[in-house]
Amino acid sequence: MKIILEKNIFLEKLSLAARFTSQRTAATQILQGVLVKGNKKEISFYSSNLNNYFHTKIKQETEKEIIFLLEPQKIIEFLTLIPAGKINIDLEDKKIIISQNKTKGAFPLLAPLDFPLPPKKEKKAQKIKTKDFFNDLSLILFSAAKDEGRPVLTGINFVADKDLTLVSTDGFRLSLIKIKKQLEHPPFIIPASFLEEVSKLARDEDEIGFLYIEEEKTVVFEIKKTEVYSRLIEGDFPPFEKVIPEKRETKTTLDKDELLRAIKLISIFAKEQSNIIIIDFKKEKVIVRPKKEKKEDVTEIDAKTEGEEQTIAFNYRFLIDFLNHVPENKKNILVEVLRPDAPVVFKIQDKSNFLHIIMPVRIQED
Repeated sequence: MKIILEKNIFLEKLSLAARFTSQRTAATQILQGVLVKGNKKEISFYSSNLNNYFHTKIKQETEKEIIFLLEPQKIIEFLTLIPAGKINIDLEDKKIIISQNKTKGAFPLLAPLDFPLPPKKEKKAQKIKTKDFFNDLSLILFSAAKDEGRPVLTGINFVADKDLTLVSTDGFRLSLIKIKKQLEHPPFIIPASFLEEVSKLARDEDEIGFLYIEEEKTVVFEIKKTEVYSRLIEGDFPPFEKVIPEKRETKTTLDKDELLRAIKLISIFAKEQSNIIIIDFKKEKVIVRPKKEKKEDVTEIDAKTEGEEQTIAFNYRFLIDFLNHVPENKKNILVEVLRPDAPVVFKIQDKSNFLHIIMPVRIQED
């Protein structure tokens, strides 16, 4: 059987689906593949790693119903290197042949038996506005853990009360933001890696669909003709409220770019000292230096500090990570310190609904 498609459309859909396949080497071939189903109205693309599901479709008639499972990576590489335009897809028993003019490539097909399709949706998705949602989400995604040793820390905690509170932490830092609640739903934890993919898909959309399937413990985002599903992370999120200090003994306002420049400068010397830098909060300035101070290895920033002068040690990578995620149009950072061994609070000026916490490093200076 032969199908004629636009190369760029086929490549786009296949590339999107491939992002939701399993990347684990021990995964079965089914979970590493993309399922393609077609009928007289449309062609659908499916992929899954059992935690996430992906479905998208294009309007394209086929002579009869088709279903096949392909390994996407080599086909994506092949399609990337041929010109835009129509391609011919020939389906044979155990292979797919893609051709354009004098170029032809054959790729093996996998057995589509037992491919895991997404859960069924019994309700219609509700619309959510995306204008501010994904901008706010970007301020907390980076704080989620990458290590799956504690699964709940790899997710974003959604706490629905009067407002919607989103929280992430990897045990060394924490990000929290409060936003306007658009829908009623219970508290749940959504994988941060999944939300990153949703952010990319919804980048240019004003609104998207959202659905919570309670029986499956699954959330669904609908972006145009694409649907992405994720199973929720089960477990109890850490009691994050206890990490936020109620008192502040020291408050400093700093220029974001100046602070970032200073930390990057001193990180050159701190890499040989477990990535630790020292920040001295003085009345009229902030001093940034390595753990073992040399007179030459230091930089200063003009600043007004209220309260006690304090000295705090940080892993500089957490500071750089936070500052790199502050919106470009925000110039000043507020730093609030209780004491050298307590969590340090970072805020963005003119964004009162957000805070970031970094745990200091306990050290003994010579």
